Amino acid sequence: MSHIDPDELALIAMGEPISTREQGNHLASCALCSLEVTQLRHTAVVARTTMDEAELESPPDRVWGRIHAELGLSGAVAANPFDAPALDDVAEAAEDEKPAEVPTTRERARRSPMRVFWALAASFALIAAVGGGVWISVAGSAPISLATASLDAFPDHPDAVGSAEVEEDRNGSRTLTVTLEGDASTDDYREVWLIRNDGEALISLGVLEGSKGTFAIPPGVDLSSYDLVDISFEPVDGDPAHSGNSIVRGQLASA
Repeated sequence: MSHIDPDELALIAMGEPISTREQGNHLASCALCSLEVTQLRHTAVVARTTMDEAELESPPDRVWGRIHAELGLSGAVAANPFDAPALDDVAEAAEDEKPAEVPTTRERARRSPMRVFWALAASFALIAAVGGGVWISVAGSAPISLATASLDAFPDHPDAVGSAEVEEDRNGSRTLTVTLEGDASTDDYREVWLIRNDGEALISLGVLEGSKGTFAIPPGVDLSSYDLVDISFEPVDGDPAHSGNSIVRGQLASA
């Protein structure tokens, strides 16, 4: 037989079954037709897997408008299917309402599958671009790591090990996240401090509960001066001063 019609190849690439045994035999023996199906199938797969669906937001109406215009769809399916019933449902509704006047989406796909294939591929690309923009926006709002520190144990607490990280969000607010493992069991609570590198001043950030905690750094604190992170045991005695019983301490360095 002659080469398979391009429209039939497009349908096969989109998952339609091979219609005849003769067509299947030809596809198995013809390198040209087989290559074209492979390329079309690859286009569809790439378009569908460009973005994880969970990362996408519904694209704006203008995206569906371009798809709608490209496919030459009627007003019965003018609604954006990404925030409305599925396209097949809309097509079925249009078929029920105007069976003689409005061709359904399925009928249009059958009449020009090659055109529909490339239009759908283009639509996936448009949706991926919209999703990519959303992803970039979300990624751009993620906190930035400014500095980190390894927190070394003091002699009285040899099994303790800790870490610290300073992050800044897009509003300029900074936080200190610390972890602490291996400290001895005691009835005292654990307090997190920023200490000035000359040892003459310190700022309490709060009480560490569990092995990890995140604390707000007061605005205006100069971390090039207050660059020592300290975690200490503090007795419940009403004295806000540092007890002198440090568990771990480390110096922040730019990330």
